[in-house]
Amino acid sequence: MPLWTIETTYRLPVFRHKTFEAETVAQACRLAIEDEDWDREKRDYESAGETYVTGIWSGADAAYSGAAQPIPSHYTETPVRIARHFEVLLGLVKVLAKPDLESPDPNFWRERAQPAIAKAEAILAGACDPDSTGDAA
Repeated sequence: MPLWTIETTYRLPVFRHKTFEAETVAQACRLAIEDEDWDREKRDYESAGETYVTGIWSGADAAYSGAAQPIPSHYTETPVRIARHFEVLLGLVKVLAKPDLESPDPNFWRERAQPAIAKAEAILAGACDPDSTGDAA
């Protein structure tokens, strides 16, 4: 049976509380974002994000040696999965919204839209991609 080296990651929120003097909420937010002093940072272990795959290599202890394998969509971080699929959905909408597109063939577009909708629903449900092998939990 093949061996795989899998790198997994989770995001750990780091926060700080700091007071800023400003005329508006927007100005205070800008000051907070631009402030680079994180000496009193705190880690929020209770709000750690999901675990996701960030690298796959063939073989034992093979991280960063050799070519990385493609990561199945379901095992990537959910916001990344959403962003990548957003491009597909946007592409479909742009084609259908073209003013010079006369009477699009509904069967042609239905064949393309249905898998895109199924994948979007799977992402929202936290499920495997419909076209995956089903190995995900």
